[in-house]
Amino acid sequence: MLRCIRSRQPGISAPCYIGEVQSKLLAPRYWPTWIGLGVLRTMALLPYPAQRRVGGAIGWVLRHVPSPWVRIAERNLELCLPGLSGPERKALLARHCSSLGMAVCETATTWWCTDSRVNRLAEVRGLENLQAALARGRGAIMIGGHFTTIEIATRILGTVVPLNVVYRPTKNELLSYTMHTSFTKHGNPIPYDDIRAMIRALKNNEAVWYAPDQSYRNKGAAMIKFFGRPAATTTATTRLARITKAAVLTYFPERLPGGAGYRVYIGPALEDFPSDDPEADAERFNRLLEAHILKVPEQYLWMHRRFKGLSADYPDYYGKDSRLRRAQG
Repeated sequence: MLRCIRSRQPGISAPCYIGEVQSKLLAPRYWPTWIGLGVLRTMALLPYPAQRRVGGAIGWVLRHVPSPWVRIAERNLELCLPGLSGPERKALLARHCSSLGMAVCETATTWWCTDSRVNRLAEVRGLENLQAALARGRGAIMIGGHFTTIEIATRILGTVVPLNVVYRPTKNELLSYTMHTSFTKHGNPIPYDDIRAMIRALKNNEAVWYAPDQSYRNKGAAMIKFFGRPAATTTATTRLARITKAAVLTYFPERLPGGAGYRVYIGPALEDFPSDDPEADAERFNRLLEAHILKVPEQYLWMHRRFKGLSADYPDYYGKDSRLRRAQG
């Protein structure tokens, strides 16, 4: 019987959103999800080279099946990397789809594989930066981006440090249960809107990891340039750092060529952060994020409508694909 999931870390309680719902999750509407989870579970058993091949095949299908998500990625590449020629963007889009296909296999590894298998695939650089930040006794805010490697990168980080992961629950309760269960095995999940839980974790001198780079149009949003174009962005990192006095570090992943696995980078604590200007702080992070995106452009999640405004007069960059508003938030 499925039980309510509780946080493993003292002082933090995860939301009890599953409860006694065994019969609910076995309803026919969840059967396709169960089948999908079964396929993913099988992928987790494959050796890494085989996962790479499967991921490439999935990516080929993604690229050749008409999809609004592919059109959004193509548009984002036009907006963010205008210096590329048409053929160069087309080739990059194909590599991006392959990277997304590999992300499916990485999700399986994240949810079901052992720490030892994950560690064999990963090289962590800059762990001393995180250790130095935590030695100050005020916690560490680790910020990164929505790369296609975000699932495996989160798991890698959770194998080297106790971790609080900020996440957005899905509308599919079975997927939410599976994600939450995975998170609680390797850290403490915090819903994206639970600021109090983040503050408690930081005041307990813990690490909190999240990616603030997607479109955000709630309270505290500002139009911050991303690849030279204003986009609705959260300035919450500055507010969180001010309240807790926690160090702020970057955390960026890289999937290495061939079967070499992954390399993740924990940057040094940002100096003079936060400043008196939250928007300047967000701009500063975006420049760091852009630099890493340019290093592995195919690995960034371009299938997100990043360029949305805070008012109706902002340009509609996505045309008919703007109707995906509810799907992407």
